[in-house]
Amino acid sequence: MMRRKVMARMTLDWLHVIALLGAIQGVFLAGVLTLRRRNRTANRILAALVLAFSLHLASAVYHGAGFVEALPHFFGVGYPMPFLYGPLVYLYALTVADRSRRFTVRDALHLLPFLAVVVAGLPIYMMSGAEKVAFFQQLQSGDRPLLVTVSDPLKLVSGVTYAALTIHFLARHREQVKESYSSTERVDLHWLLWLGAAAATIWLLAVVLEVLGLAGGHRLARSDDVVSLAIAVLVYAIGYMGLRQPEIFRYQTAEFPIARPGQIAAPDIDVAHLPERESHPQAEPRDASATAPLESEPEPEATAPRYERSGLSDREASRLSEALTLVMERDSPWQDSELTLADLADRLSTTPHKLSEVLNAQLGQSFYDFVNGYRVREVQRRIAAGEAQRLKMLALALDAGFASKSTFNQVFKKHTNQTPSEYRQAVGM
Repeated sequence: MMRRKVMARMTLDWLHVIALLGAIQGVFLAGVLTLRRRNRTANRILAALVLAFSLHLASAVYHGAGFVEALPHFFGVGYPMPFLYGPLVYLYALTVADRSRRFTVRDALHLLPFLAVVVAGLPIYMMSGAEKVAFFQQLQSGDRPLLVTVSDPLKLVSGVTYAALTIHFLARHREQVKESYSSTERVDLHWLLWLGAAAATIWLLAVVLEVLGLAGGHRLARSDDVVSLAIAVLVYAIGYMGLRQPEIFRYQTAEFPIARPGQIAAPDIDVAHLPERESHPQAEPRDASATAPLESEPEPEATAPRYERSGLSDREASRLSEALTLVMERDSPWQDSELTLADLADRLSTTPHKLSEVLNAQLGQSFYDFVNGYRVREVQRRIAAGEAQRLKMLALALDAGFASKSTFNQVFKKHTNQTPSEYRQAVGM
């Protein structure tokens, strides 16, 4: 009789079924991530995140569908999991942005709140089955023990804080990659930045629901359920994109050959006796409209202090700048959509660090803006030459080295204060 009574209370509605399937899918995804050989640290952190969420989902089904009385010893297992979400997303962002990064003791400090909740919950985990059922019924009646009263708000604070940290890091990372890449579509982690912003929105929503006292009533009105349902979508989106995202890592000076003391390309270049550039359909003299300074060149930044100890003299910097301009005009390396700072430094027989110094301190531009300035001017030249009448604008952009239409439109507008179409109309083409 008692067994039938307990079983009668165990019901699965559609939300429980979705959560249970999500938990199973999460375990499978975690296994796939763990077995991936490339970027192991990042993939294992992501696997841990997905497993934590799967356990939380399974725990939600366990409590919501009435399995506590039948299986009391699983009570509370998933409660600490939300304290892992923020730290693991943040650590995942750090490691996916730098493939050389390894999990350290300092990283483990981010897990202390989770461990603190686990330790604080040990008295509950050590209860007998009957005591756990009674404790669960106490919670159902609205009687919140000290652990829940303290940890629930801290859970929300943790989520919001780590979402903000993740967004800040990714925004800074997007700016840093512009120092080394001329096209950032594959390296700026834009998808993870968007997901971090979405996570922040979800946690803030949970805070609002908690503050407004909407934690009672219908299941979907509870902050815990809002967070669980939304984070479910985010975690699986992160997992999907994480499997598809090519390996991303920051520019590391140590990865590039280091020049001998004093070595620099510019002094070896005799500007008056450089070999002529090979015949190229795009090497025609540029007209005034195409070669005039762009209307909205990025403003020089006060970055000189960053290079105070580089050892690059003003004379060397000036000659390297001259050699850089010469190579850009003669060889058009900017036509390579995957051109990097290291590639260009190799052409000049110098180091990426010295080249970066010249770009920032001498020219007042990031590598990204410098290279794309040449690409914009090339498109301007070809539009002025009437080539936009027989070729699509996208074809001109791709020929100039842009990797996508969206980037081309954004960069062109930044450098000229006009869209490509507006510029075409302005020159009468």
